[in-house]
Amino acid sequence: MSKKILVISTGAGISKESGISTFRDADGLWENYPVMDVASADGFRRNPALVHDFYNARRRALFDVEPNAAHKALADLEKEYEVYIITQNVDDLHERAGSSRILHLHGELMKIRSVTDPDYIESIDIAHPDTTPATRGARGDLMRPHIVFFQEPVPMIEEAIRLVEKADIFVVIGTSLVVYPAAGLINYVRPGIPIFYIDPAPASTPHIPNLTVIPEPATKGVEILKNMLHNI
Repeated sequence: MSKKILVISTGAGISKESGISTFRDADGLWENYPVMDVASADGFRRNPALVHDFYNARRRALFDVEPNAAHKALADLEKEYEVYIITQNVDDLHERAGSSRILHLHGELMKIRSVTDPDYIESIDIAHPDTTPATRGARGDLMRPHIVFFQEPVPMIEEAIRLVEKADIFVVIGTSLVVYPAAGLINYVRPGIPIFYIDPAPASTPHIPNLTVIPEPATKGVEILKNMLHNI
């Protein structure tokens, strides 16, 4: 018998428990940087060196953290389900925890891509994580962070929608449900499909049928979810 398809949408809340600052916390990543200077297409055009420096710092910080129990529990669910993770996070903690099917909506911190050819992408050598506006790829292209900046389209959103449309179970973890287009994925769940929402401060969800809210941090919430899934 084929496994049920479990599609999981994750946001910054799942990585926060690993020690990664979120952008929207009072002590978060935006505190010392105007967001449009370091994470927008205009900001990159104005001052690419500042943007490279910002993401270099994010990469160095990533080396000091590990996947938490929530990341590992999601990877463990692959024993029982066909699991697909759609993440807004640019870290590699899902990969390091062992999940095998991961779609990064907003790009990947440990990759860079060509300034002129968005389809040309390279992984960064972990021993040499820093980049500059002069960084060139293996074929000579000038490279930029492989991040979807504000003011840019989200190229993987159509693929994400296709995954959600075939889900037998849909789960949202650690996101406010207000960051679009990711927040709109829940609208593509088929009628009658169970939906679970894990967040310590969940957004208001008055019009979503078949929804179970688990108002807990990701690590505790995923453990509760695993027990609930056994009853489906």
